[in-house]
Amino acid sequence: MESTNNSSNFIKHIVTEDLKEGRNNEIVTRFPPEPNGYLHIGHAKSIVLNFELADEFKGKTNLRFDDTNPLKEDQEFVDSIKEDVTWLGYEWDGLFFASNYFDEMYERAVLLIKKGLAYVDDLTAEQIREYRGTLTEPGKESPNRNRSVDENLDLFERMKKGEFGNGEKVLRAKIDMESPNLNMRDPVIYRISHATHHNTGDKWCIYPMYDFAHPLGDAIEGVTHSLCTLEFEDHRPLYNWVVEHCEMEATPKQIEFARLNLTNTIMSKRNLKQLVDENVVDGWDDPRMPTISGLRRRGFTAESIRNFCREIGVARSYSTVDVQMLEHFAREDLKLKAPRTMGVIKPLKVVITNYPEGQVEMLDAEINPENPEMGTRQIPFSREIYIEQEDFMENPPKKYFRLFPGNEVRLKHAYFIKCEEVIKDDNGNVVELRCTYDPETKSGTGFTGRKVKGTLHWVEATNAVPAEFRLYNPLILDEEKEEGKTFLDHINPNSLEVFKGFVEPNMIEAKENDKFQFFRHGYFNVDPKDTKEAQLVFNLIVSLKSSFKL
Repeated sequence: MESTNNSSNFIKHIVTEDLKEGRNNEIVTRFPPEPNGYLHIGHAKSIVLNFELADEFKGKTNLRFDDTNPLKEDQEFVDSIKEDVTWLGYEWDGLFFASNYFDEMYERAVLLIKKGLAYVDDLTAEQIREYRGTLTEPGKESPNRNRSVDENLDLFERMKKGEFGNGEKVLRAKIDMESPNLNMRDPVIYRISHATHHNTGDKWCIYPMYDFAHPLGDAIEGVTHSLCTLEFEDHRPLYNWVVEHCEMEATPKQIEFARLNLTNTIMSKRNLKQLVDENVVDGWDDPRMPTISGLRRRGFTAESIRNFCREIGVARSYSTVDVQMLEHFAREDLKLKAPRTMGVIKPLKVVITNYPEGQVEMLDAEINPENPEMGTRQIPFSREIYIEQEDFMENPPKKYFRLFPGNEVRLKHAYFIKCEEVIKDDNGNVVELRCTYDPETKSGTGFTGRKVKGTLHWVEATNAVPAEFRLYNPLILDEEKEEGKTFLDHINPNSLEVFKGFVEPNMIEAKENDKFQFFRHGYFNVDPKDTKEAQLVFNLIVSLKSSFKL
């Protein structure tokens, strides 16, 4: 899709300079997810950046799955990632898998062995960590570091043939055990894993490590600018070493930018997986999750997410963005698109005693007052209606302008009603109101006889459609982290509230993922997973107002 993001940033300056100086003739970027979970809003930032950067410079963007760990990867994740990228509005120029390059990667590893730059090690993972040293102390060389080229070639070939068990041997790059950068202290570049791979099946029992496969994948595809987040900055010397010593023809330029951090939001795929595995949430697409599929199910539009990602921009320094900013873009996108309607979430029955029994009249109501071209709809009105429980108080405080005994309010699109009697159950709970209406006060008639300060929404009772409303609050409470506590200790117990209420009768035709603004409540999405025939489920996308300002 064509980018609408014309703002500049440090990455664009680098790309512009590279083209100007002739270092590149064409820009090639890539979005390289590992298929070990669902994408989240942080990935959306990377998707928008990579695709729109290449688009702006008339280049190409590949979607490449860095699928080097069969123990954590699955076809389900591959499919979900493709769906998310497409839903966000982007088309990749090439679809690739790192696993498709395993043969070439193996040959490049053999090349390193022949050059004396890689060796097979028998140390355990724990011993390798011990030998690596610390930030202040240099590492120690492995006793196997000086094996001959022939011995290393033989052992590596036997690793490939499956002669050794998991963890028995690894292939390490021979770089510098005294390097101040821990990533350069003879990193492991191949490990044994007797596991079936989602793409290559049982062809391989050795797999390249991410830090070896990733730069090779970029080089094989001719990626010119390899964009990644700042935590990979210390890995860049290793990436460059791999590309150089594996004698790759293309040399990608790695550029790091700050990852997205959002308030009240977990941005770790590992932690998100834990929420799913421990049933804290209802799957990866739970509307409380920051996953793209969760945001989609909740009702966020692709446009709002793209606009949010463009607005936050790209920087080198870490910062945290208020999640209300994302919600702001949802409101901005929906305010002219979403039809207005009325829904009562916590219903209280009202009987209008002087309205004719058995009569139902149809009232006109605008579909979206901010977008008159959407036209009008008709809603029924009769003797019995539902209002919100919170719109009535028997003993109200001062400046309470909604319904209370003896007070008069306007019903949106309808009439003035006055509370005459309160009906309670045996426990003293208010279960019904008896009111009268003034037929002269019908909306649209130009009535000016008197004014009221309160306007209530409502739903006609006899034709009302039952609906479930799911109201969402932040899943994570941003509190000061305490020693010994994990993110699971900061789960909001009130992140989901479910209510059974009613909507207007024309809503029976609502389809999954249809979006509406419920008067005074907020923007809602028809849940695509749990909505069934005659069983409407509405997810709150965002409330109507926010204190957030751009």
